Amino acid sequence: MTSIKDVSFKGKKVLIRVDFNVPLNHNRQIMDDTRIRESLPSILKVLNDGGTVILMSHLGRPNGYEPDYSLTPIVPLLSKLLGRNVIFTRDLFGPKTFEVCGKMKVGEVALLENLRFYPEEEAGDEKFAQELSKLADVYINDAFATSHRKHASVATI
Repeated sequence: MTSIKDVSFKGKKVLIRVDFNVPLNHNRQIMDDTRIRESLPSILKVLNDGGTVILMSHLGRPNGYEPDYSLTPIVPLLSKLLGRNVIFTRDLFGPKTFEVCGKMKVGEVALLENLRFYPEEEAGDEKFAQELSKLADVYINDAFATSHRKHASVATI
Protein backbone atom coordinates (compact mmCIF):
# COMPACT_ATOMS: atom_id res chain seq x y z
CA MET A 1 0.00 0.00 0.00
CA THR A 2 1.25 3.47 -0.85
CA SER A 3 1.74 5.89 2.03
CA ILE A 4 1.27 9.64 1.64
CA LYS A 5 4.94 9.91 2.60
CA ASP A 6 5.74 8.34 -0.78
CA VAL A 7 3.64 10.78 -2.82
CA SER A 8 4.24 14.35 -3.95
CA PHE A 9 1.19 16.58 -3.87
CA LYS A 10 2.80 19.49 -5.71
CA GLY A 11 0.15 21.36 -7.67
CA LYS A 12 -2.58 18.95 -6.55
CA LYS A 13 -5.91 19.75 -4.97
CA VAL A 14 -6.36 17.16 -2.22
CA LEU A 15 -9.65 16.17 -0.58
CA ILE A 16 -8.91 14.81 2.90
CA ARG A 17 -11.51 12.95 4.97
CA VAL A 18 -10.63 13.90 8.54
CA ASP A 19 -12.28 13.07 11.84
CA PHE A 20 -13.20 16.38 13.47
CA ASN A 21 -15.97 14.76 15.53
CA VAL A 22 -14.83 16.55 18.68
CA PRO A 23 -16.75 17.21 21.90
CA LEU A 24 -18.20 20.71 22.26
CA ASN A 25 -19.52 22.33 25.42
CA HIS A 26 -22.86 24.18 25.69
CA ASN A 27 -21.18 27.32 24.26
CA ARG A 28 -19.96 25.31 21.24
CA GLN A 29 -16.33 25.56 22.36
CA ILE A 30 -14.04 22.61 21.66
CA MET A 31 -13.39 20.62 24.83
CA ASP A 32 -10.81 18.20 23.39
CA ASP A 33 -8.88 19.01 20.20
CA THR A 34 -6.95 15.72 19.96
CA ARG A 35 -8.63 14.59 16.73
CA ILE A 36 -7.94 17.92 15.08
CA ARG A 37 -4.27 17.83 16.09
CA GLU A 38 -3.98 14.23 14.85
CA SER A 39 -4.94 15.37 11.35
CA LEU A 40 -2.17 17.98 11.15
CA PRO A 41 0.63 15.74 9.78
CA SER A 42 -1.40 14.77 6.71
CA ILE A 43 -2.61 18.32 6.12
CA LEU A 44 0.90 19.73 6.51
CA LYS A 45 2.38 17.07 4.22
CA VAL A 46 0.11 18.23 1.39
CA LEU A 47 0.73 21.92 2.10
CA ASN A 48 4.51 21.48 2.41
CA ASP A 49 4.54 19.62 -0.91
CA GLY A 50 2.87 22.60 -2.59
CA GLY A 51 -0.69 21.32 -2.69
CA THR A 52 -4.12 22.67 -1.81
CA VAL A 53 -6.26 21.08 0.93
CA ILE A 54 -10.03 20.58 1.09
CA LEU A 55 -11.13 18.99 4.36
CA MET A 56 -14.36 17.11 5.02
CA SER A 57 -15.66 15.63 8.25
CA HIS A 58 -18.73 14.89 10.30
CA LEU A 59 -19.69 16.13 13.75
CA GLY A 60 -22.18 14.24 15.87
CA ARG A 61 -25.33 12.62 14.58
CA PRO A 62 -27.53 15.43 13.26
CA ASN A 63 -30.90 14.77 11.70
CA GLY A 64 -30.46 16.92 8.60
CA TYR A 65 -29.21 20.46 9.07
CA GLU A 66 -28.89 21.34 12.75
CA PRO A 67 -26.81 24.48 13.50
CA ASP A 68 -25.49 22.97 16.74
CA TYR A 69 -23.63 20.39 14.64
CA SER A 70 -21.98 22.85 12.27
CA LEU A 71 -18.21 22.58 11.90
CA THR A 72 -17.82 26.36 12.32
CA PRO A 73 -16.21 26.07 15.80
CA ILE A 74 -13.35 24.12 14.21
CA VAL A 75 -12.28 26.95 11.89
CA PRO A 76 -10.58 29.34 14.38
CA LEU A 77 -8.57 26.58 16.05
CA LEU A 78 -7.56 24.97 12.77
CA SER A 79 -6.52 28.37 11.37
CA LYS A 80 -4.39 28.95 14.47
CA LEU A 81 -2.78 25.50 14.34
CA LEU A 82 -1.97 25.81 10.63
CA GLY A 83 -0.92 29.45 10.80
CA ARG A 84 -3.17 30.37 7.88
CA ASN A 85 -6.75 31.28 7.12
CA VAL A 86 -9.12 28.34 6.68
CA ILE A 87 -11.96 28.94 4.23
CA PHE A 88 -15.31 27.53 5.42
CA THR A 89 -18.07 26.54 3.02
CA ARG A 90 -21.58 26.13 4.42
CA ASP A 91 -23.39 24.62 1.44
CA LEU A 92 -21.64 21.41 0.44
CA PHE A 93 -22.79 21.34 -3.18
CA GLY A 94 -23.84 24.92 -3.75
CA PRO A 95 -22.26 27.02 -6.49
CA LYS A 96 -20.27 28.95 -3.88
CA THR A 97 -18.49 25.77 -2.73
CA PHE A 98 -17.54 24.78 -6.27
CA GLU A 99 -16.42 28.35 -6.96
CA VAL A 100 -14.31 28.56 -3.79
CA CYS A 101 -12.73 25.14 -4.30
CA GLY A 102 -12.15 25.83 -7.98
CA LYS A 103 -10.31 29.09 -7.29
CA MET A 104 -8.15 27.86 -4.41
CA LYS A 105 -4.44 28.52 -4.75
CA VAL A 106 -1.49 26.45 -3.61
CA GLY A 107 -1.21 26.49 0.18
CA GLU A 108 -4.85 27.30 0.84
CA VAL A 109 -7.11 25.23 3.08
CA ALA A 110 -10.90 24.86 2.99
CA LEU A 111 -13.23 23.05 5.37
CA LEU A 112 -16.56 21.78 4.07
CA GLU A 113 -19.67 21.79 6.24
CA ASN A 114 -20.71 18.70 8.22
CA LEU A 115 -21.14 15.76 5.85
CA ARG A 116 -23.88 14.27 8.02
CA PHE A 117 -26.20 17.18 7.27
CA TYR A 118 -26.83 15.17 4.11
CA PRO A 119 -28.54 11.75 4.39
CA GLU A 120 -26.65 10.65 1.28
CA GLU A 121 -23.43 10.56 3.33
CA GLU A 122 -24.51 7.81 5.71
CA ALA A 123 -26.39 6.03 2.91
CA GLY A 124 -23.14 5.67 0.95
CA ASP A 125 -24.78 7.36 -2.03
CA GLU A 126 -22.71 7.05 -5.20
CA LYS A 127 -23.80 10.38 -6.73
CA PHE A 128 -22.97 12.15 -3.46
CA ALA A 129 -19.49 10.60 -3.52
CA GLN A 130 -19.04 11.57 -7.17
CA GLU A 131 -19.92 15.19 -6.39
CA LEU A 132 -17.37 15.23 -3.57
CA SER A 133 -14.71 13.76 -5.85
CA LYS A 134 -15.23 16.59 -8.36
CA LEU A 135 -13.76 19.01 -5.82
CA ALA A 136 -10.21 17.64 -5.99
CA ASP A 137 -7.56 15.66 -7.87
CA VAL A 138 -6.62 13.30 -5.03
CA TYR A 139 -8.43 11.76 -2.04
CA ILE A 140 -6.89 10.83 1.32
CA ASN A 141 -8.76 9.03 4.08
CA ASP A 142 -7.19 10.34 7.29
CA ALA A 143 -10.20 9.43 9.44
CA PHE A 144 -9.15 6.00 10.65
CA ALA A 145 -11.91 5.82 13.27
CA THR A 146 -14.56 6.08 10.54
CA SER A 147 -12.91 3.70 8.07
CA HIS A 148 -15.28 0.85 8.95
CA ARG A 149 -18.33 2.88 7.93
CA LYS A 150 -19.91 2.45 4.52
CA HIS A 151 -20.43 6.19 4.16
CA ALA A 152 -20.05 8.05 0.88
CA SER A 153 -16.97 10.02 1.98
CA VAL A 154 -15.21 6.89 3.23
CA ALA A 155 -16.23 3.78 1.27
CA THR A 156 -17.93 5.03 -1.88
CA ILE A 157 -15.61 7.83 -2.96
